Amino acid sequence: MFKTFIGPVEEQAAVVYLRPETAQGIYVNYLNVLQSSRQKIPFGIAQIGKAFRNEITPGNFTFRTREFEQMEMQFFVKPGTDLEWFEFWRQERMKWLAGLGLRPEKLRFHQHTKAELAHYAKDAYDIQYEFPFGWQEFEGIHNRSDFDLSRHQEYSGKKLDYLETATNERFVPYVVETSAGADRITLVVMVDAYREEEVEGETRVVLGLHPAIAPLKAAVFPLVNKEGMPELARRIFDDVRKHHNTFYDDGGSIGRRYRRQDEAGTPFGITIDGQSTQDGTVTVRDRDTLKQERVAADGLRAYLGEKLKG
Repeated sequence: MFKTFIGPVEEQAAVVYLRPETAQGIYVNYLNVLQSSRQKIPFGIAQIGKAFRNEITPGNFTFRTREFEQMEMQFFVKPGTDLEWFEFWRQERMKWLAGLGLRPEKLRFHQHTKAELAHYAKDAYDIQYEFPFGWQEFEGIHNRSDFDLSRHQEYSGKKLDYLETATNERFVPYVVETSAGADRITLVVMVDAYREEEVEGETRVVLGLHPAIAPLKAAVFPLVNKEGMPELARRIFDDVRKHHNTFYDDGGSIGRRYRRQDEAGTPFGITIDGQSTQDGTVTVRDRDTLKQERVAADGLRAYLGEKLKG
């Protein structure tokens, strides 16, 4: 536990402890969840929250901080099925990362050696990302066996075993844990998305976030601020932003506006030009391919909805 004091005086009465992980809170609540929600093994409990560690040499950006945001899931399984579920969650975590748009060649598993294994772990893997400064771990998958619930049962005197009604068998569940730093995953996503490329002799900076997680989904631009284009652009903007987080920009050349949105990670740019005022179509520019497509303005919501699927 992370030991500290409340108040201005460091005395024994003011001692408090901050949690070093979110997992133990889940084990304390395991029986409550089991009984109140009538769960059946296998099931999981997930939590996101603050955790604290007494890092002696804090630094290395988000990899060695005393306070951080942790995401954990404890998945309770029947002994004997733990290896199967452990492999299942290893693959599922990689699928989730792929769904964020991360490049597979930048990700790898690192299996803990016997010397690296924690005292409670039966097996453990880290997921590592290849940063510009080398491979770094940002998530772990652990087979914790029945260590945690057995210890809580031993010291609390409260029975934490599970009755499997189909076989009338009692057992203390094994736990497969996935544990990740939200701060580190955010850094992984940002680093993986950032790129610089040459386009027509100029350097283009792009934050190539997967459309499903990009903060801004689209930006609306009137080509020029006259001839009815701003009015039509505003109407389109007001309609689209009801369904997708959208940005309106009418300042500067259209090229500069595109570049600003490329840097912000906005996947689609919607340009209203002279043709738009005549036939109700707009140009949609793809951030990654730079291809432009003519789309009916009244079909934009459906068009973007399809493109933004996770």
